[in-house]
Amino acid sequence: MRHVDFSPLYRSTVGFDRLFTMLDSLGQPEQAQAYPPYNIERTGENTYRITMAVAGFDETELSIEAHAHVLTIKGEKAEEDQAEQTEFLYRGIAKRAFERRFQLADHVEVKSASLKNGLLHIDLLRNIPEAMKPRRIAIASDVASQQPKAIEAHVA
Repeated sequence: MRHVDFSPLYRSTVGFDRLFTMLDSLGQPEQAQAYPPYNIERTGENTYRITMAVAGFDETELSIEAHAHVLTIKGEKAEEDQAEQTEFLYRGIAKRAFERRFQLADHVEVKSASLKNGLLHIDLLRNIPEAMKPRRIAIASDVASQQPKAIEAHVA
């Protein structure tokens, strides 16, 4: 992917530095991580859900942290007891540690997280402050403009 030069946009925009940095980082090769698989769903007008397949992990081995518009999900398997001498003929369930980061938009907050049937569900809410919501502005009519206009004439 080619690098995009955002410098012309910096001349006419204010406060979009974070957006340009995020767009710049999308082309980085580290973003090609495929484990663990996940879905991002829109469940309502202002609600979202991230569902991540974390088979083999339990609640104590997962951590979720939201900080400065970044949601970080980490998974680290606990050490297994070596006393159990199990020989695997085939091991298809991944047990490797992972760290997945999601960029959150302004005013998006994590509401809850749950682990069920090997799926980690993280519910998000976009909570827009009242001051930033669109509002209807009433148009006031001028009282003077509502009176009928007459042509004044002077008779000499």
